[in-house]
Amino acid sequence: MPNILIETERCFIRPLAITDATGIFELDSNPNVHAFLGKNPIKTMEEAENAIKYIQKQYADLGIGRWAIIDKANGDFVGWTGFKYIIEPINGHVNYHDLGYRLVERYWGTGIATETAKACVKYAFETMNLEAIYGICDVENLGSKNVLQKCGLTPIAIFDFDDTPHYWFSLQRKDWQKLGLLK
Repeated sequence: MPNILIETERCFIRPLAITDATGIFELDSNPNVHAFLGKNPIKTMEEAENAIKYIQKQYADLGIGRWAIIDKANGDFVGWTGFKYIIEPINGHVNYHDLGYRLVERYWGTGIATETAKACVKYAFETMNLEAIYGICDVENLGSKNVLQKCGLTPIAIFDFDDTPHYWFSLQRKDWQKLGLLK
């Protein structure tokens, strides 16, 4: 398995590879996955491959991008997690690390989004040495809101993004340390 960055109880987290295209297609062609993401699922394997290439370009250009989640038990692609470095303004902010995750539908409700996102938060503060991380989610996406809160992020504002209200979340390193989320 190439370049494992993080290991959790049930998953490996590693950079996305072009061999993940089938998994990305399963993930991003599902209309249910896109319910809070603009309702524009992909339609072809070429789009899946292009999504991976786009993220790999982020690795090269920005040193960071979303990472693949792989199920340790069976080697299946579960989805992605991790950080995207935001350079275009969102909610008046630029140049920040956004925590995100997206899972193949059959993995919803298993706790893997929280498990892997918590591991990424730890990685952000302990390995990347970040001072703060941020996250956003549609106000109606209660699952995503719960994951961000379980990872220690706090909703600090509501703003309009793609013509829908979204929460703006934040977590500072000093607050994370106080929360005792070091494990």
